[in-house]
Amino acid sequence: MSVKVRIPTPLQKMTGNKPEVEAKGSDVKAILADLEKQFPGIKERLYDEKGALRRFINFYVNNEDIRFLKGDSTTVKAGDELSIVPAIAGGN
Repeated sequence: MSVKVRIPTPLQKMTGNKPEVEAKGSDVKAILADLEKQFPGIKERLYDEKGALRRFINFYVNNEDIRFLKGDSTTVKAGDELSIVPAIAGGN
């Protein structure tokens, strides 16, 4: 099944400057693995050295934060949308 993945601007150079790509899988982990197959090197930007999703990147399935669902085990179905959103910090 195919899911639309929204790619943040800092990672678009890895996807040929595409802001959206399609990936296949039954859960977020499988979708991200498919992204790595299509765009080698993207996985190291999303996962830390221990294999956990990076804390400063937020992942949403249909606008729901996967941290409040089942993390990268969150299931997806055809037509769903996965958004990858870098956390923003700043201020004084």
